[in-house]
Amino acid sequence: MNVSLQQLKVFVAVARQRSFTRAAREFDLTQSAVSRCVRELEEAIALRLFDRTTRQVELTTAGSRLERRIARLIEEIELTLREERAAHEEHTGLVVVACDPVLSSGWLPERLARCATAFPDLIVTAKEQPQHAVLAAIEQGEVDFGVLCDANIAGTDVFHAQPLVSTPLCAVLPRVHPLACGAALRWEALRNTEHVMQLVTLNAEAGTRNATERALNTHRIDTQRANQCGHVAAALRMVELGLGVGVLPIGAHASTLPVSLVARPLVPEVSVTTMLVRRRNRSLRPNADAVWSLFADADSPTGATARANPRVSTLVSPLVNPLVRPHANLGAVPATHTTIQGATDEPMPLVPEGEALMRAS
Repeated sequence: MNVSLQQLKVFVAVARQRSFTRAAREFDLTQSAVSRCVRELEEAIALRLFDRTTRQVELTTAGSRLERRIARLIEEIELTLREERAAHEEHTGLVVVACDPVLSSGWLPERLARCATAFPDLIVTAKEQPQHAVLAAIEQGEVDFGVLCDANIAGTDVFHAQPLVSTPLCAVLPRVHPLACGAALRWEALRNTEHVMQLVTLNAEAGTRNATERALNTHRIDTQRANQCGHVAAALRMVELGLGVGVLPIGAHASTLPVSLVARPLVPEVSVTTMLVRRRNRSLRPNADAVWSLFADADSPTGATARANPRVSTLVSPLVNPLVRPHANLGAVPATHTTIQGATDEPMPLVPEGEALMRAS
C-alpha cells in the first residue's frame, strides 16, 4: 500500500468541504488534480470513499469512519512537527544534561537557574550519574551533552570537550584543627597521623578520584586511610563530625562551607577541571547549543547574582594577618604564601590569630 500524506490531507479537505472545487482552492490545486488525488487514494486502499453526484459529494460509510480517524492523525502529525521545529529554531522544548555528583550539588544548579531566567520557555533537565555512565549517555545520544570533573577522554575521537574552570584540591578541616592555622597546607602534612588519622575524599563516581589518588601517591600518603563519598556535601559532613580531614575540590563555584570548617589549598597545587562534553562530529540542536553556550559563559554565576543585587560581594580575598606564623612542624604554609579568592554573600568577619576564612561558593 503506497499512500502519501498529501493524499490523506486532500481526502480530509474534500470530506470537510463536501466539495472538490472548494478543496482545490484550499490547496491551490485544480479540481482535476484533487479528483485524481482522491481516486489514487481509493485505488491504493481498495475502498470507495465518496458517492459523487452532479450536485454534491457524500462520504461513504467507510469514508466517514476513515475521515474521523485520519483527521485526528494528521492533526497529531502536524502538531509534532511544529513542536520539533520550534525546538530547533527557538529556545523551547527539552534539553537533557548529564552531570557527575560533584557538579550536581555545586556548579550546576547555579547554571540551571540562569537557564530558567534566560530561556523561560525551555525545560533543562539535569540527570546525575557516575562519570562513566555520563560518558556512555553522551555517546549513545541519551542526553544532549554532559558536564564532568576531570573526564579522562584524552586520545578518544568520540567526544569533544570544552574546559571551563580549574578547581584546586584543598584540605578541609574544622576551624579549630591544628593544621588550620595557615593560609595553605603542604601535602606532606597529611602524612602526620598525629593530626590526620583519616582522610575524606570523593569516590570514582564523582570523577575526581584519579587526580586525588595521583596526588596522594606522589606525596606518599596512604590512600587506605581515606573514607570515600559520592557527594561533596556528604564529605563535608564527615569532616564536620570529626571523621577525618577532607581532600576535596573547593573553588569559586562550590557550595558554601559550613561555618565550622575552613579550606586550605594544598601545595604544590593540584587542580581538577570542569568541562562540557558532547559527541564529536554531531551538532547540537539549537536549543541545546544555547544551553551549552550559557554554561560555557566565562561570567561566573555569582557575578550574575551580583549584578542583580549590588549588595552581594562576588570576589573577596580572605583576611590574613601576616604577622602570625604557623607551626613549622605541622606543614602549614605562611599566610603570605597563597590565598584563595572565593565568593560570599555576607561581609567577611575579622578572624583572630591570623586565621583565614576560606569560604568557597
